[in-house]
Amino acid sequence: MGENVFILFALCAHLNLLIKVRGGCSVVTPWYHAAMATALASASRIVRSPLGDLLLQADSNSLRGLRFSSAENLPPAKSALLEQIEHELHEYFQGRRRDFGVPLELEGTEFQKRVWEELKKIPFAETISYAELAKRVGSANGFRAVGAANGANPISIVVPCHRVINSDGGLGGYGGDLWRKRWLLEHERRVAGMPPLDLFAVKTPVVVGQK
Repeated sequence: MGENVFILFALCAHLNLLIKVRGGCSVVTPWYHAAMATALASASRIVRSPLGDLLLQADSNSLRGLRFSSAENLPPAKSALLEQIEHELHEYFQGRRRDFGVPLELEGTEFQKRVWEELKKIPFAETISYAELAKRVGSANGFRAVGAANGANPISIVVPCHRVINSDGGLGGYGGDLWRKRWLLEHERRVAGMPPLDLFAVKTPVVVGQK
């Protein structure tokens, strides 16, 4: 099943129909939901958040996907695991949670998985550079490859690719749009009682229908 999913991702990305990656986590187009739900044989649901809608996908044992989504009319699936991650996300956005407890299933190459495992080690409210991340995965000169792996992260927020920024203090990239990356970083710093980062200015828009 995992091999079929990866083939689907590769094909859709090649056709430029599914995933838009700019050095950060990915964002999906509406028709993605039916295709991925079928490929993964998973349960899916849309969750409202201060950053807009989030698409959650899981099987009976683990969370497989968490992406920013513009989907509509996706019937919520009954799943204890999706209930758990939805609850944890609400706590995170309310400033009452810093770590997530749901089991994860990350589909990718061995290099991508190494990068994603390092992302999970970055503490709440802290950041590292793409260059530092490359060193940590044993590829000191491979910051571009690390950036691409960061951008292919299938589980946004929980696997915190937003905590990787440029060495010069710039935000770097983020497939969910840079204003969301800035929002997440500022939210975590505020919850942790830390001063805001000196990031390049990115205006945060108002998300219609969100509070």
